[in-house]
Amino acid sequence: MFKNNFLIALRSLSKNKVSSFINIAGLAVGMAVAMLIGLWIWDELSYDQYHPNYDRIAQVMQHQTFNGHQGTESSIPIPLEPELRSKYGHNFKYLAMASWQGEHILSHGEKMITQEGNFMDKDITKILSLAMLKGTHESLNELNSVLISQSTAQALFGEAEPMGKMIKIDNSQEVKVTGVYADLPFNTTFHDLHFIAPWALYVATQDWVREARDQNEWGNNSFQLFAQITDQADMAQLSAKIKNVKYDKVDKDEKKFKAEIFLHPMKDWHLNSNWEEGVQTGGFMQYVRLFAIVGIFVLLLACINFMNLSTARSEKRAKEVGIRKTIGSQRGQLIRQFFSESFLVVVFAFALAVVFILLVLPWFNEVADKKMSFPWTEPVFWLSSLGFMVFTGLVAGSYPAFYLSSFQPIKVLKGTFKAGRFASLPRKALVVLQFTISVTFIIGTIIVYQQIQHTKNRPLGYDNKGIIMVQMTSPDFAGKYDLLRNELKSKGTIVEMAESSSPLTAVWSNNGGFNWEGKDPSLDAEFATIRVTHDFGKTVGWEFTQGRDFSRDFSTDSSALVINEAAVKFMNLDQPIGKKVDWNDESFTIIGVIKDMVMQSPYDPVKQTVYLINYENVSWISLKLNPAKSASASLASVKETFKKYIPSAPFDYEFADETFNEKFEAEERVGTLAAAFAGLAVFISCLGLFGLASFAAEQRTKEIGIRKVLGASVNNLWGLLSRDFVLLVFISCLLAVPIAYYYLDSWLQQYQYRTEISWWVFGFAALGAVAITLLTVSFQAIRAATINPVKSLRSE
Repeated sequence: MFKNNFLIALRSLSKNKVSSFINIAGLAVGMAVAMLIGLWIWDELSYDQYHPNYDRIAQVMQHQTFNGHQGTESSIPIPLEPELRSKYGHNFKYLAMASWQGEHILSHGEKMITQEGNFMDKDITKILSLAMLKGTHESLNELNSVLISQSTAQALFGEAEPMGKMIKIDNSQEVKVTGVYADLPFNTTFHDLHFIAPWALYVATQDWVREARDQNEWGNNSFQLFAQITDQADMAQLSAKIKNVKYDKVDKDEKKFKAEIFLHPMKDWHLNSNWEEGVQTGGFMQYVRLFAIVGIFVLLLACINFMNLSTARSEKRAKEVGIRKTIGSQRGQLIRQFFSESFLVVVFAFALAVVFILLVLPWFNEVADKKMSFPWTEPVFWLSSLGFMVFTGLVAGSYPAFYLSSFQPIKVLKGTFKAGRFASLPRKALVVLQFTISVTFIIGTIIVYQQIQHTKNRPLGYDNKGIIMVQMTSPDFAGKYDLLRNELKSKGTIVEMAESSSPLTAVWSNNGGFNWEGKDPSLDAEFATIRVTHDFGKTVGWEFTQGRDFSRDFSTDSSALVINEAAVKFMNLDQPIGKKVDWNDESFTIIGVIKDMVMQSPYDPVKQTVYLINYENVSWISLKLNPAKSASASLASVKETFKKYIPSAPFDYEFADETFNEKFEAEERVGTLAAAFAGLAVFISCLGLFGLASFAAEQRTKEIGIRKVLGASVNNLWGLLSRDFVLLVFISCLLAVPIAYYYLDSWLQQYQYRTEISWWVFGFAALGAVAITLLTVSFQAIRAATINPVKSLRSE
């Protein structure tokens, strides 16, 4: 029976080649999209699950109230770790202090590379369950030891034995390689962690860190703390227990910040990392849900094509059904037969979908910033694929199977069977559903693109074009500023150069404790605090609205502040120039007000910021290249000069505008993928429309012939055959507009700096859908309208 059903199904497919091709191609594209999205979702949901203790690992974080709003941060004070260890040590299996991960210079002999790494407590090796290739989890116990990743070992030592070799970190700390661990997978938070040096070494070599530890500085939130709780402990309950650990220890002035300590589980680091007013509001999980819905809908579009084309050809299959029922076939047998056809189409489509995935997976990985591979050897994948094919076959074949098998043989064989005037309603409803989904996707893609462009076009308050940023990762930079600046300016390579405590594209320091005349005593004021050298304003081209820039001509500028417009508004100052601001037992005078510089998230309002002169606590150099010279020649000159004065550090630089544009990467990836999926959704819908138009033209061949004989023009006939389809798509647009507006408006609400949804977006999407419909239908309509009526009426 199975063989017979298979042969009949194969014969039916080969007999109707056009509809079979449309079914298989449409299903293949739909299945490929669903499978690609499935791989992406699996990669996202399995993020960090490489670690065996994934569900028991957390980062210790805190909520604090500043400026009347509760903020959430992962930075914590050093005394928190011993306090947790002494009071709640029985709940923690491991606790590990850490600095902030960043780029450092690693050197061995003449070999010098830049790698991301961190200074972390020895227990981090157990928390992360590092796969040690050489050495053990105890290899970080020595003060001057270091663990390096396999790729770092290869980069520094090649095929030579790395164990016991001495390397330098940032040309200052000499350490011995005591262990090599396997590179962490790409879908882990620490995938860029290429070396781990002891936390004790960080404390021993950094005076400010040692001071924070020795003086028990609860107000210095400059560090990180990771934890693994015991098997018996409950994450939520323990988080509630430690809530007031910091609050109970700080002095009266610090209590006003209302610090609340909590544990942020590793399972939420990647997908649920957004906080508002101390409440977790989700994060990237919204895109996981979004693309899951997209995958389901794209597959549904392909299944609709199958249903539509199968039921559209019901009259052609009617006699087959009638004869088979007359000779004894039961309805159940016919249902199995039609399902056999459906499953055969699905099998062919699945094979084609796999080929499609293999072709586009490299592109998909690049766009999605992933390193996924096709899971050939995973039994779970093949079992899931089997279930996926069965599900798709049932969905795609259910309506045709039950509809076609219900025909009455007497009516069919007497020739009185007609599909009926309402028989096409289900097909029309499905076409409306298809294009409602497709038009919604089109509108969504446009809005995502608009939001990205709206934010990219936001005034920055400075000129980031032609500026390169160099991080001072080595102590050898100290005292070289004037030498570098004078030589580069004399060569005409740069316009200006300056140092700062933060890069142009981030704020690394936020501080409280500011006071000024007229300040509300209950206001817990916090400002972004940027330390700069004199030529910073000239380098970045910041724009003054009041006052003046820092100048070497005024010795008093060592106690001067330049503030941004957000700070003026926050401080409620009518005449800010000349106003006194007290901070850290010092008095500063406001000498200038600049337009807000967008240094952090371009989607959020600019934070109130103060800039002050400081030549010591700076870690970045910004250089404005001479626009009159080629960038490549200027970069070569800058590199040569840096090598001359700082030969021990590699010349690593970033273009400020490129680094700023990286802030849009997540949204741009979503936009690119949304555009691709929207295009495929439209393609699938058009495939179905093409098939239905072909069927409609075939059904009305004789009618068209008679109309031509009576004088109808090609334009008349084209309009006749196209009108119904255009009407269906127009109805789809009317349904898609409110649906798209509702969900996209909700999506935009997460951005404080956002675009407006304009009416023309909906008009453009609707016109585009109608135009695509006309192009799709016109081929069949014009072809049918130009057929010689003699041929179509010959049988009459």
